[in-house]
Parts: sequence; C-alpha cells; structure tokens
Amino acid sequence: MIAERLADVRRRVAQAALDAGRDPADVRLLLATKTQPVHLVREALEADARARADDPALTAVLVGENRVQELVAKGPSLAGLAPLHLIGPLQSNKVNAALRWASCIESVESLGLAERLSARATGPLDVYVQVNVSGEDSKHGVAPSEAVALAGAVAALPGLRLTGLMTVGARSDDDAVVRAGYALLRSLRDEIVAAGTPTATELSMGMSGDLELAVAEGATLVRVGSAVFGARPT
Repeated sequence: MIAERLADVRRRVAQAALDAGRDPADVRLLLATKTQPVHLVREALEADARARADDPALTAVLVGENRVQELVAKGPSLAGLAPLHLIGPLQSNKVNAALRWASCIESVESLGLAERLSARATGPLDVYVQVNVSGEDSKHGVAPSEAVALAGAVAALPGLRLTGLMTVGARSDDDAVVRAGYALLRSLRDEIVAAGTPTATELSMGMSGDLELAVAEGATLVRVGSAVFGARPT
C-alpha cells in the first residue's frame, strides 16, 4: 500500500510540475514521518529504492522529522538510508541532539538559533530559514518583513550553508490565499539570491493537501506525510 501511495504522490508532483511548465526532476519529495513507526518509514524507503531501480531518472526521497526526540529515536535505524531533515521547531538546548542525526535544519527562525548551530556544526550544515508567510499565530517562522535580513545574517555564519527558505502554507480553503503565501516565499527567495546568497535557491513548501499549489509557485521540495503513510498514528 505504501509503495502505491508513494507512486501516486510522485505522479501528482510530476503532473503539477508539467502543468506549471517545470521539469518534474526539479521537485524533490520529503517524507514527513512524524509519529510514524520506523518499520513504515523503512518500507517507504525500500519502495523508493525499488522505484528508482526501475526508473533511474527518479531522485531519492528525503526523510523529515518534526520532533528532535523522534529524530534521535529513529536515527540509528534510518542512518545511511536517506538524508534526515529536521522540519519542526528546534530549541537551543536540543541543538547537539539534533545535529547528531540531521543533515539539514529547515526550521531556523532566529539568529540566536543559527548562531548556536554555527558554533556546534562540525562541517557545512545545510539550513533553511523558516518564514511564516500566513501570519497565523499557530505557525512558526520569522515574519516575511524580517526574512531577508535574517537570511543574510545566517548565510554569513561559519559552518552553515543557507540553502533556501521553508514555510507551512496558510490554513485556508481558498487556493488563492494559499498560493499567495507560496508566491511570497518565492519572491523572498529571489530577493535573497539577488542580494548575494547564490546557494539559497531551495523552497521547501507544500504538503499532502496542497502540494500542487506549492509546485505551481516554485516549490523545489514538498513535505508529504499522510498521502504516503495514511492517517497519522495518535
């Protein structure tokens, strides 16, 4: 079942990219594995490996954890199978634990956190600045008006490589509202790149329910959980 769902998500991403006049290969897939047991994550990765064996043009999926404690718990079983990203909020006192397993931190929302990551990183660490494009209180991330300045400061820190921006889309049934948020993130990315950070090209945005809207607005990485794994365990 997971293999079929993963294939269906790949088809959705590819069709969305083609509809937007983009190359499907330019959009990567991240498996959001919050609360999912390790055996299901491994099953998804094995399905991905089989799909890539049949079609070498496919790009390997990534794995993203929302919680540091889950990242630490699953890390030993997933190490070497796929790059592990932290996609949820990171408290400063958990930086060391996160860096033992994460190859990328997508949730940098303050200079203080970035400085702590910089001080602890043992090599070039990929990071994304998280932006709250919707302005919703329930969402993490820096305000759009502060994103360019924060990105510049993060990019200047040793040991970090600013690779792009991340956001969680607006919680709205209005597609135009959701797309506007993603378009805003894209424009911020373009401003950051033009200001002198050529590595910051990635846009991590879009999830199971709205990935088509994100791809239409330029997403290079979509984070998908329920569309692959089914309903999230409680």
